[in-house]
Amino acid sequence: MTQIRPRRLRTSPAMRALVREVAVRPSQLVLPTFVADEPGDISSMPGVNRLTVDDVARQAERAAALGLGGIMLFGVPSDDVKDADGTQGWAPDGILQRALRSVRSAVGDDIVVMADTCLDEFTSHGHCGVLGESGTVDNDATVAHYVSMAVAQAEAGAHVVSPSGMMDGQVAAIRSGLDDAGLQDTAILAYSAKYASAFYGPFREAVTSSLVGDRRTYQQDPANRREGLREALLDLAEGADMVMVKPAGYYLDVLSDVAAASQVPMAAYQVSGEFAMIEAAAERGWIDRRPAVEESVTAIVRAGADIVLTYWAEELAGWLR
Repeated sequence: MTQIRPRRLRTSPAMRALVREVAVRPSQLVLPTFVADEPGDISSMPGVNRLTVDDVARQAERAAALGLGGIMLFGVPSDDVKDADGTQGWAPDGILQRALRSVRSAVGDDIVVMADTCLDEFTSHGHCGVLGESGTVDNDATVAHYVSMAVAQAEAGAHVVSPSGMMDGQVAAIRSGLDDAGLQDTAILAYSAKYASAFYGPFREAVTSSLVGDRRTYQQDPANRREGLREALLDLAEGADMVMVKPAGYYLDVLSDVAAASQVPMAAYQVSGEFAMIEAAAERGWIDRRPAVEESVTAIVRAGADIVLTYWAEELAGWLR
């Protein structure tokens, strides 16, 4: 009887490369980047910094030269300009709009320029939207502000706006607002399944978040799998050009579900806590850093992601060349 030996296809590096099912490409990686008037290190994210408007343009040029697919900009305003409505989020001279103009001037269409479309960095209370009298986020008032943000970002040069606040109806409202402003070519990457995760801590340091409390009334319960698919299907019905699951590594089941159902590109965000854990373990010599980074991103692509937002995007692009 002939013996089946799957190990025959693992006998050498060349053989393993020949039959490899998933290969990560630099062009599917997006680099999340923080821009502020005052640059600075982020203690919980080794090697990641807040950049000035001039520095972020140079960062975008490097990312384009490495063949990355995109750069996602997060604005970090100073505390003295934050207010209850987050009005700096759509102000023409707001930090994010200035950064977008600088980046587009530097790279043109050589790399996809994306903007995070959310109020949490800009509000004095740190929530992703406008607070009503009860102290909870007012969905409809918040969506109206998201439309203003998306239009301002697109006019400043964003190829892609990225609503991440998990408000009901945000994608349809933004699509309508962009179209009414003559910005029909601006794409929408919807943070469709965004969970109330414990792995956002370093990000909140990065954006100097003012949040007190949590976001569990609008971000999803980590226990819910089917809900992630439902949210994504709603965003697709509203006209999302791309959909995202966030975090990535701890939600591969949700990512796989959404990827199987989606007819548009599928994105996943390898968040700050995922990054920080591997960096911390590698620093202590507990794991081998490069294989751990590569494996973590490969797993996300294997689960169905076409696009991966990761703080290792530049480094990975160098390794993959």
